[in-house]
Amino acid sequence: MTVRAVFWEETDASAVAGRLRSDGFAVELGRERFAGEDDDEDVAWVVATDAPPVMVELLLEAYDGWLEEPPVLPPRPLDLPDGPRRVKGHVDRS
Repeated sequence: MTVRAVFWEETDASAVAGRLRSDGFAVELGRERFAGEDDDEDVAWVVATDAPPVMVELLLEAYDGWLEEPPVLPPRPLDLPDGPRRVKGHVDRS
C-alpha cells in the first residue's frame, strides 16, 4: 500500500522524504496540481512511500502536511442469478 503525504513547502516534503529514505523505505517526491489550482507556484509537494501510515503520521506532526485519503472504490456488484431459483420436489398442498 502506498501512503501519500502532501505538503505546501518543499523543505517540509524534502525533510520527510529524507527521513523515510534513511529508515529504509521507498520514497518518491514530486509536485502535484490539485483540482482547481491555476497558480504554478501553489502546487503541492507529494511524498509517496511504502512506509506504515502510522510512521508517516508521526512525521506529519512535526511538519506542516497531511495524509491524502485513498479514493473510495465502489463496492463490487453482487453475483446474482440470471433467473429465478426453483426448489425441486416441493409441492405446496394446502
